[in-house]
Amino acid sequence: QVNLVESGGGLVQAGGSLRLSCAASVASGGTVSIGAMNWYRQAPGKQRELVAAITVDGTTKYTDPVKGRFTVSRDNAKNLVFLQMNALEPEDTAVYYCNADRIYACSGGGCYDLADYWGQGTQVTVSS
Repeated sequence: QVNLVESGGGLVQAGGSLRLSCAASVASGGTVSIGAMNWYRQAPGKQRELVAAITVDGTTKYTDPVKGRFTVSRDNAKNLVFLQMNALEPEDTAVYYCNADRIYACSGGGCYDLADYWGQGTQVTVSS
């Protein structure tokens, strides 16, 4: 009943930019709130790595390779999280996943307090 959906991926040349979005939602008439949110990425043949994280109050952290290039932000009223990616490099090519430390949602089926909840991922490909 709870969905995390990433969007905004695509193909871009090195040096370009993309803005990823992650939307949390439930069935019509339901309510949802999200806690701390994370962006992970996984390149082919590599382990999934944490790229960026943001707390409810907006405190952020980044993995060293993306510092100064990526910015994570959120809109709590709309249950949205963003990852602005600038100066993209071929090494940034990966599937990017949105991850929620916590989601609290209520719908007709009941209320849920979920931890470590994942979206389906969106592909980012950076060409050289």
